[in-house]
Amino acid sequence: MNIIAVQTFLAVVECGNLNKAADRLNVTQSTVSARLDALDAALGQPLLVRSRRGAQLTRAGFAFRAHAETIVRSWDQARSAVGLPTGFSALFSFACEVDLWPSAGRLWFDAARRAHPEIAFEAWPASQDEIKAWLASGLTDAALTTEPFAGPDLTSTELIVERLIQVSSCPRTAQDWHPDYIYVDHGAKFRRQHSETWSNEQTASVAYACGAWALDHLLTEGGSAYLPWPVCKPHLESGRLHRVDGSPEFTRAIYRIVRTSSQTAFPWVCDMKP
Repeated sequence: MNIIAVQTFLAVVECGNLNKAADRLNVTQSTVSARLDALDAALGQPLLVRSRRGAQLTRAGFAFRAHAETIVRSWDQARSAVGLPTGFSALFSFACEVDLWPSAGRLWFDAARRAHPEIAFEAWPASQDEIKAWLASGLTDAALTTEPFAGPDLTSTELIVERLIQVSSCPRTAQDWHPDYIYVDHGAKFRRQHSETWSNEQTASVAYACGAWALDHLLTEGGSAYLPWPVCKPHLESGRLHRVDGSPEFTRAIYRIVRTSSQTAFPWVCDMKP
């Protein structure tokens, strides 16, 4: 299968139009059509419905899209590995749930880089589903997540337990409900802890699935929310945020997921801590 044809298919999907995809790729529309025809022929069925109004995925196209993204990502990684800068012995690929990067993710990544300067590193933000797919396909060597993964080539270890504390832009004490409270979804365990502790019928007017976004909200617009202790600490010390007196602490576990086959090339990976 031609990697250029796969890249062209993804460009058309993203642009929604063959002309726009051709402009992005700096080729003619007829070249884009020829590449798509070749891909359809290789797979045995059309991936796109093409018309003057644009291009839409067929059922087969929907099924192929995720595989196409993996193929292109794998190709990019292979090019990086082959083209390692002089002085580096290998490329280590790390994935991290977006919300974990500001705390444990970056600390773990930086610790690994400092301990192994002979290795080139790359870090990718991802959802849990993306991380599972990348680990299974070998695109990622290790990852940090809020849930353990099971698999024949995966080792899941609880790395740390992170404190989640309620902080506010203004000093205040805990209460059943505050109109400026912002709900942050820190995962299944947090949702259970939160509902058991704050069992009221009120619903926050603003909710985030990312602690970094909630922190930005607190610092720019004010309010209160549960955030990881490492993220809050510098703002508590500077006085920009305040601990909500009397509010209970919650916790979330952070897991290190490692491909068993990657441990041969990187034997240190299971010993590295943030």
